[in-house]
Order: sequence, then C-alpha cells, then structure tokens
Amino acid sequence: MAPPAASSTGDAPIEVVDYQPGWPALFEAERQRLQEVLAPWLAGPVEHIGSTAVPGLPAKPIIDIMAPVHSLAGSTEAIAALGTLDYLHYPYKPQQMHWFCKPSPAHRTHHLHLVPMGSALWQQRLAFRDALRGSAGLTARYAALKRQLALQYRHDREGYTEAKGPFIAEVLALPGPGKPA
Repeated sequence: MAPPAASSTGDAPIEVVDYQPGWPALFEAERQRLQEVLAPWLAGPVEHIGSTAVPGLPAKPIIDIMAPVHSLAGSTEAIAALGTLDYLHYPYKPQQMHWFCKPSPAHRTHHLHLVPMGSALWQQRLAFRDALRGSAGLTARYAALKRQLALQYRHDREGYTEAKGPFIAEVLALPGPGKPA
C-alpha cells in the first residue's frame, strides 16, 4: 500500500531529477523546524535519508527525513503537532512508522518518517544511505535503476518502491562497518 494511492488522490507522478546541491540546505532548514516541534518525542537526531541525502544521486525532488522516537504508541500526539508544519499523516506501514508528506500528495516537497530509534527500519535506512554515500559504483548503479523504474512506474509509487527492493537488499547484505565480513 503506497501512501496515498495515485488513482484516488491526484498524486504527483514519479519524476527522478539530477542531484540538486541545495537539497542538504533544504533538509537542514526543515530539521530545525522539526527538532522544535518534535522535541517532546525525539529519541535522537533527525536524519536526512533517501536519495536526496546522497551527493550526486538523482532523486525524486522530495526531501526524505527520518526522526527517531522512543515508540510509535508514545509518539501518536506528534501526529497532530506536525500539522502545524503542514505535514499530512497517512497510515502507511503503521506497525513500523508514522508516515507523512508535505504539503500534499499532488505536490510533495518532504516525506517524514517517525521511526522507533534503533529499530530494524531505522538501522536499515541509515545503513543503505551510508553505503551509497561511500561507494560511487553503488550510487551509479542505483541511479540507473531509479531512472529506469521512474519511467516504468511513473504512476505507481508502490510498484516503484517494490521494484527497488532487490537492489536495496543486495546493498544491505554487503559487508560494511559494524557488519561481519
């Protein structure tokens, strides 16, 4: 289930663009706002994840942000608080995260994932980002895959995400810092 379904909401089509050097600054500006609003629920630093967090990697021009919380149950009040920053909540993978987009499905500038600190999802997203940041070869392979899939799944966000799964699993299985060789 992709948040929200393209057919029912007028969701924007998938578009992958060249890396924009301003993406880190956009993240930083949003991180500061989020730190303030989410302060009661944060369990650590807010992280820039996804393709916009990898220098040189083409991406959908949407800043992906992951904020660590102590628990999903303990952070449900954050959902209403994030409305003050124009985040819209969708029950996408509710056992793993609280998921938001901003400002609307038709024009997305940010995705926000409230994820329990230290959970498997938290660790995997950071490990994948860091692996891409550390390998030009992986970044180039992922860029080519993303461009191909963006054409193939232009109006199917869930299909696009699922089709990237085997590559992500391959990267996560690679030996790296903190992993057995």
